[in-house]
Amino acid sequence: MKNRSSVRNLSLAAMFLALALVLPFLTGQIPQFGSMLLPMHLPVLLCGLICGPFFGAIVGLAAPLLRSMIFGMPPMYPVAAAMAFELCTYGLISGLIYNRFKKQNIKAVFISLLIAMAAGRVVWGAAEIMLLSLHGNSFTIQAFIAGAVLNAVPGIILQFVLIPSVMSALNKSGVYQYRNS
Repeated sequence: MKNRSSVRNLSLAAMFLALALVLPFLTGQIPQFGSMLLPMHLPVLLCGLICGPFFGAIVGLAAPLLRSMIFGMPPMYPVAAAMAFELCTYGLISGLIYNRFKKQNIKAVFISLLIAMAAGRVVWGAAEIMLLSLHGNSFTIQAFIAGAVLNAVPGIILQFVLIPSVMSALNKSGVYQYRNS
């Protein structure tokens, strides 16, 4: 049974990674839309919730780096490098928090998303500070607020609407069942 679960999670993680690589093409013609809608974040958060923290973290770490190497977007330094830290945190934390709930339901999904998104944005800010300081650049609190909050509001709303909807649909269809113990 454990081997079947591992193969299932590995297969799903590969699918989520593929989605993370492809979804930005929907907004790629207008980069401002991509930075507002955050399409790469959706599959990473779903991977953490469905496959667990290990696979969520791996997909989150790999997605921006692979996308940068394969397609040249986002630029590797500092954007993809900082995003790798951020998305790794999203996948890890969403999976860790969600799996801690004895009853998995829509409320558990929302709480997991909220904590993962807050932690990921803090890690993104720390990564930006570290990466930019290597070349003598600074990262201000205004840049953090603009990048982590103001510009990301449409993406945050999309994540809070779409991810719980997908999780509910998967539960109703029987594809992925909430744990109710």
